[in-house]
Amino acid sequence: MNPHYTYLLILGLSVLGPLTLSFDKKVAFYTKWRPLLGAVSLPALFYILWDTWFTHIGIWSFNQQYIIHETVLFNLPLEEVLFFFVVPFCCVFIYECIRCYFPRIVNTLWAECFLQGIGILLLTLALLYHDRYYTFFTFLLNAVAILLIFLFRSYCKTFNVTAFLLSYIIILIPFLIVNGFLTALPVVIYNDRHNLQIRLYTIPLEDVFYGMLLIMLTIIGYERRKGKIR
Repeated sequence: MNPHYTYLLILGLSVLGPLTLSFDKKVAFYTKWRPLLGAVSLPALFYILWDTWFTHIGIWSFNQQYIIHETVLFNLPLEEVLFFFVVPFCCVFIYECIRCYFPRIVNTLWAECFLQGIGILLLTLALLYHDRYYTFFTFLLNAVAILLIFLFRSYCKTFNVTAFLLSYIIILIPFLIVNGFLTALPVVIYNDRHNLQIRLYTIPLEDVFYGMLLIMLTIIGYERRKGKIR
């Protein structure tokens, strides 16, 4: 196989399972693509702009051996743009499966306290490592997003923190597998001056929270749009 299709192949294999299983009768995820599309779009746009900036200033780069073209949008390869649509699609599918098969999961105080604790920890680390851009911005943006969730709880009232946390623990398994391939080859090359240099296999620790913010924003939007359609 032509190695230039590697990143695209990884994305294709990632979406294949969720796309096929979307027609499961109990979950019927195919009927929820409309609210999902709206929910994915804004976080994807934000991440594309964030990714563009970080690529421009050298926080990370892309191995030309494993992508189709050097750039297609701003300074990003096509596969990187698709990443911000494919990954949320797959992750929201997992989230929706959890909600459908375990409908009794309710929002709990311990879950809210745990998420708040994560926010406080990330804010502290962001301030401590303000000179490491990937660490600083990833942790700070997560902390701000968590703060806003609780400040504007009426807007986020459909966001079930317990369901999100349980789902994200499960989501981390395929997320880390996919990211493992991307960082081991590597398809994405990180500038270690701007992260904590703590790796989960070959994956920077920051990637866990980079993904967490993306999925959290998407699920908040998804639940709101799904509620309006009902």
